Amino acid sequence: MTSAPIKHISLGTMHLVSAEDVVAARLHARKAAEILGLDRQSQTRMATAVSEITRNAFTYAGKARAEFVIDGNAPAHTFMVVVSDDGPGIDDLHDVLEGRKVFAPGRGKGLPSARRLVDQFDIQSAPGGTMVRLAQRLPQGALLRLTREAQQAIAQLLSSHAGADPITALQDQNREIIESLNDLQDRQAETARLNLELEETNRGVVALYSELEEKAEQLRGVSDTKSRFLSHMSHEFRTPLNSILALARLLVDRVDGDLNAEQERQVQYIRKSAQSLLDMVNDLLDLAKVEAGKVDVKPVEFSVDSIFASLRGTLRPLLTNPAVDLLFGHTPQLPLMLADEQKVIQILRNFIANALKFTEQGHVLVEARHDPARQTIVFSVSDSGIGIAPQDIARIFEEFSQVDGRLQQGGTGLGLPLARRLALLMGGEVRATSLPGQGSTFELILPVRFGQVLSPQPDKGEDGRTGHVLVVDDEEAFRYVLRHIAQDAGYEVQEAPDGLSALQSVAEHRPAMIFLDLAMPQLDGFGVLERLAKSPELANIPVVVCTSQLLSIEQKRLLAGAHAIVLKQDVSRDGLTALIQSVTRDHQARSG
Repeated sequence: MTSAPIKHISLGTMHLVSAEDVVAARLHARKAAEILGLDRQSQTRMATAVSEITRNAFTYAGKARAEFVIDGNAPAHTFMVVVSDDGPGIDDLHDVLEGRKVFAPGRGKGLPSARRLVDQFDIQSAPGGTMVRLAQRLPQGALLRLTREAQQAIAQLLSSHAGADPITALQDQNREIIESLNDLQDRQAETARLNLELEETNRGVVALYSELEEKAEQLRGVSDTKSRFLSHMSHEFRTPLNSILALARLLVDRVDGDLNAEQERQVQYIRKSAQSLLDMVNDLLDLAKVEAGKVDVKPVEFSVDSIFASLRGTLRPLLTNPAVDLLFGHTPQLPLMLADEQKVIQILRNFIANALKFTEQGHVLVEARHDPARQTIVFSVSDSGIGIAPQDIARIFEEFSQVDGRLQQGGTGLGLPLARRLALLMGGEVRATSLPGQGSTFELILPVRFGQVLSPQPDKGEDGRTGHVLVVDDEEAFRYVLRHIAQDAGYEVQEAPDGLSALQSVAEHRPAMIFLDLAMPQLDGFGVLERLAKSPELANIPVVVCTSQLLSIEQKRLLAGAHAIVLKQDVSRDGLTALIQSVTRDHQARSG
């Protein structure tokens, strides 16, 4: 595969045979730069660099040539001046460029200065001659605006340089210096103004942080007060409730005499109501302890068979509907667990009690399996009950939240939130899947050994493969970082170096999520977000903006449609992995 030819436009050549020619070279370099559309500062920089190099070449070699060229080689078009001579060359060129040495007494000091003034600097020197290329980037679209008349004007300028007046040149140079100083003063004034605004903003931010910290402290105090209140009141409620249950048991057992049928029914109602109230109080107390950080995990080694045996005995009184069977799966060769056995039983009891409550006929199946890849035990409770709508699954894990239904019979809505918090305390997690009319499955995932960290589990698409992530960034190094983090988490990764190719990839592959940079060629991140928002098919794909820019309020407003904004300097493997899993899981749940 051959590369495209370089577009090279020669504007003319000056032969430098006198001091006046050196002065003319500077004047013409500035004028040519002006015709080509460079700003005033770039004109001055280019003219000064040409003046230094041509003066050195003429002084050291006696004569020189300066060719004015437009180099259209991608990616940046440049205005280039090539100064060459037939002198003896420069010894120790590297030291001369670094300013540690001059190639002749009183000469050569201009090389390091010229090198700093231009965008591109290249020098080749050997016995028999030296060639220096000085190049300044042209504004975008300069070649399109370069008419034949402009080229002819530059060529005519270069061909009529004889007899340049040094006094006039000096006046022009002084004028350029004055203009540059004025520009510098304006920039300093603008910088001072921006610094003042920044200081005022910083003071506002500090005050805001102070206020937020004060509010956070108040909230912590309220939360502590609430937890202490719940803990105290729960203890106070337990004593009379236990007394009511004990007295009701004495009446049912007929310790002090017989009861007629109606009296026994009334006492049973009292017992049932008191037991329900005690269960609520217990849940409140447990939840308050968890929030207050007063729940300790007491890991012991046990087998899954022992857990199931305990559940069979304690849940037998709940089997009041003969149309529902409570089944326990076999647990062959499951490893011994190290966890808090009582908390595992508490979570599974809640799952099973809910399954029996919302299943009119069929079965409730309790199973356990070992996931060697993640080193976890997965407990599952499946039923053939009424099921839950997908949009309501997230709500059932919120405190005091319940889904209305014909089998809903009161309760506080604390059981599942408590189960989730207890699972987190043991280093695990809970999940639920359900469809109306097809039953539900609740899972408790715990590490085999308490203290192990669950390894990430990528979400899978309908074809069994993990969903893929699209990384859009013109910086190859950062795409590499994101690609490796996502791949290590088990996700497929596609990349796009700019906004237009990103939109094409999104339309073709429909990724589960997009990491989007803002500053990119062709189409920036703001443009990509705008186009995605206008497409009904693509608007729901979550986009995480990953940028190193400090965003203004207006820019943040334009990014309101993004799922999240992450600063590149804050990217970490654990944080990004958790973010990918959360975003893709939510996206798949909405899509499903």
